[in-house]
Amino acid sequence: MIEIGRLCVKTAGRDAGLKCIIVDILDDKFVLIDGETRRRKCNILHLEPLKDVIKIKKNASHDEVKKEFEKLDLKARETKTKPKTDKPRKKRKTPEQLREQKEEKKKLRDMFKLKKKEAEEPKEEKKESTLEEKAGLVEEKKDTKKERNKKEKQGEKSIKKKEPKK
Repeated sequence: MIEIGRLCVKTAGRDAGLKCIIVDILDDKFVLIDGETRRRKCNILHLEPLKDVIKIKKNASHDEVKKEFEKLDLKARETKTKPKTDKPRKKRKTPEQLREQKEEKKKLRDMFKLKKKEAEEPKEEKKESTLEEKAGLVEEKKDTKKERNKKEKQGEKSIKKKEPKK
């Protein structure tokens, strides 16, 4: 059933329902098709063979397939070949360009560091400008903490002295 020149209908994929011709048999499962569909490799299970066979040679070009389709009053897919172009190659940067790039990165880092410091400084200013500091109570609190520590140490010594007496 599957032979070169056999007219088929594609049953699966984007080109489903379109007619095509088998141009080449690649292996047990795959064939090369062309016609109303795109010229491409196709699974045999995705084709429905028809009774018509067209005489074409193996690996026939798209133009030859198009002519045979016109004889059968069918329209073949119009394809446009893309012009070949060279891929643009990336140029390596010179050592001077790399140095400039590093300097720019350093400048940006410094700018962000300055912004962070500026953001932190107002917080410190807020701490310094509290009402307690303005009233002079902060120093007293520091003194009271020192005095408390001294009293606690003295209290511990007196407790230790009292324990052996018991």
